[in-house]
Amino acid sequence: MIADVLADAGARMDRAVEAAKEDFATVRTGRANPQLFQKILVDYYGSPTPLAQLASVNSPEARTVLVTPYDKSALKAIEQAIRDSPNLGANPTNDGNIIRISLPELTEERRREYVKLVRGKGEDAKVHVRGIRRKSKDDLDALKSDVGEDELGRAEKELDALTRAHVDAIDEALKRKEAELLEV
Repeated sequence: MIADVLADAGARMDRAVEAAKEDFATVRTGRANPQLFQKILVDYYGSPTPLAQLASVNSPEARTVLVTPYDKSALKAIEQAIRDSPNLGANPTNDGNIIRISLPELTEERRREYVKLVRGKGEDAKVHVRGIRRKSKDDLDALKSDVGEDELGRAEKELDALTRAHVDAIDEALKRKEAELLEV
């Protein structure tokens, strides 16, 4: 039973770390990256649809992104969703077939803002991991009548080590992203 609780906590924490890394990827750095557009939702026939389901997104050059819609009638909606997207600072141009997005050079001030944004996302991810730890600790405490206190103590230490490892993984990803952001 203890092993089940720890395995579940580990799996949930792994997903939280992966979600944090994906979230970090949506913050732009100096290079154009198709992952920047991963979380953009387009109003497609009245329902919010991820951009990746409506178009192919690729980056032929360092500061240019091409969006090729599968359905040409969605071109205007995709262009509007990209224009309205915060934290991109992009101005898309539409030639009737594709959308070309030229990303401007990041200023030092904008880079610092992005670092703050990434740190906030990292802190949110760490809070989520700690929430998983708290819930797992409650689950372990509920097993108190079924298992001995020694086993419970070992399980809590294991849970703490698991939490520490996942928080360190988030910190490591955060450091890499900060270095990428501040690189000129």
